[in-house]
Amino acid sequence: MLRLNLILLLAVMGSAIFLVHSQYESRRLFTELDRSVSESRRLATESQRLEVEKRAQATPLRVETMAREQLKMHSATPAITQYVQDNARLETAP
Repeated sequence: MLRLNLILLLAVMGSAIFLVHSQYESRRLFTELDRSVSESRRLATESQRLEVEKRAQATPLRVETMAREQLKMHSATPAITQYVQDNARLETAP
């Protein structure tokens, strides 16, 4: 009888330890999941912000302004345009 009580006591203690471990692991995983969801939301928000910023940086007016100011570019006009003729094509023409 004593042996049976000892075995049952060990079984109860083992299942209690397993239950505590399972609850701890469950809480740890839930906390990790919550952190991951928060990080996902933060990254989605940052991604949207960066997309808006990218669209704002790529407006035609801004690109043209930067080309004029920083690269010293200007629009092509007929006065500065040089036309090149393909001499080989002109020689073989009938």
